[in-house]
Amino acid sequence: MTIVEAGTAVPEFTLQGDEGPFTRDDLAGETTILVFYPFAFSGVCTDQLQIYDRAWDQLQAAGATKIYGVSTDAGYSQNAFKEQLGVSIPQLSDFEPKGEVARAFGAYFEPAGMTNRAIVIASPDQTVKFSHLAESPGHLPPLELLLDGLA
Repeated sequence: MTIVEAGTAVPEFTLQGDEGPFTRDDLAGETTILVFYPFAFSGVCTDQLQIYDRAWDQLQAAGATKIYGVSTDAGYSQNAFKEQLGVSIPQLSDFEPKGEVARAFGAYFEPAGMTNRAIVIASPDQTVKFSHLAESPGHLPPLELLLDGLA
């Protein structure tokens, strides 16, 4: 599977968030970082969300206006994970149909039936500004990668 490429239109999608459905239209006018991660409560995912949350001011200074975590976990699991971590990154669930959005973005890991670790930065015009698919679900994309992607 190949991650969506920079310069292409963000695919149409619907994810579930705390405030209801979140769609491609919600990206309009924002520079949005979508952080695809495999599972709530797993080690690398914990580190990743905490690092990005602590660096939010730095990411904003580089041009980001929104950031979301995306996984195939149910929303209640994501929210419990978010609360346990003490992070402010809103969570979007790709639970049902499982992985449909991750597949559309090229960020699904079929062998394990989960979201792969990937980063997609969407421009205000709803095109992909930057994308990265990790070498494996266990590989943490460094903060510098996001900063470079925003530049």
